[in-house]
Amino acid sequence: MTETTTAPAAPATSAAPTSQDVPAPRRRRPPSIGKVVAWVVMGLLLLITLFPFYWMLRTALSSNGALYANATSLLPVDFSWGGFERVFGLQSTEEAIAQGGSGASIDFWLYLRNSVVVATVVTVCQVFFSAMAAYAFSRLHWRGRNAVFAVFLLSLMVPVIFTLLPNFILVRELGLIDTLLGIMLPGLFMTPFAIFFLRQFFMNVSTEVEEAALIDGASKVRVFFAIIIPMSVGPIATIAILTYIGSWNDYFWPLMVSYTDDSRVLTVALGNFNAQTPQTGPDWAGLMAATLVAALPMILLFLAFARRIVNSIGFNGIK
Repeated sequence: MTETTTAPAAPATSAAPTSQDVPAPRRRRPPSIGKVVAWVVMGLLLLITLFPFYWMLRTALSSNGALYANATSLLPVDFSWGGFERVFGLQSTEEAIAQGGSGASIDFWLYLRNSVVVATVVTVCQVFFSAMAAYAFSRLHWRGRNAVFAVFLLSLMVPVIFTLLPNFILVRELGLIDTLLGIMLPGLFMTPFAIFFLRQFFMNVSTEVEEAALIDGASKVRVFFAIIIPMSVGPIATIAILTYIGSWNDYFWPLMVSYTDDSRVLTVALGNFNAQTPQTGPDWAGLMAATLVAALPMILLFLAFARRIVNSIGFNGIK
């Protein structure tokens, strides 16, 4: 009996790569003329937007007396921290006058505290009451709902100047002139814009979850706090930021009702600081330093939440 042996199979050899297997490098297309023009225009708009902030910083870091000699310089003129020192009360009256300031004192931290208290209380109360009103207009069914909402929308067309005198008389009759509560009262509860903003989002929120909670025995109040509010964090945060910035920057109404430092907010204090002009001219360095310090919290707040604000304005609800 003969045995047949089979030769072992030769190991497979990998074929050498050919030029067809190697992917050809992708050629970068040169940017089109339209894209180049768009980037140039965007850069110019960004420069125009940021240049005033740079000019404020340049003026604040200049010596007030030297500004008039070289007012067109793009760099700080005779670099000095004197403007910031006058704002924070770190200069004596003699030093302030010597550097071109008015010599008037500014209690920056008191004004900053008043602005923080007013903006925070107004934001918390206005967002809370506006959210409840928006929920009533969007999710609850009651007679005359659309008519009442139309009246709210019509109030958006009333100029603010028309409401100043009635609000002033009301605050005066309540004995709240020259108080922080008197400054906060007109915007403490709700605004038509905030109600409209939140109502549009609440209308797009899915009703299945709300109906399931109602079937399980939850009340409308519990649905509002446990379901609607957590699902609407983005729009609520957006309207809170916009309300805070608007309340922080408000000037005319606090000017009408505050007369002493105890109730004076930062915007009004800056106006008074500018009015105290020395003989040599306005204290531009001190004024720009105070304005920059007052605007810096709002700039940082907006930069931190800019993307959320932009995304929430589309009124994208949860389907």
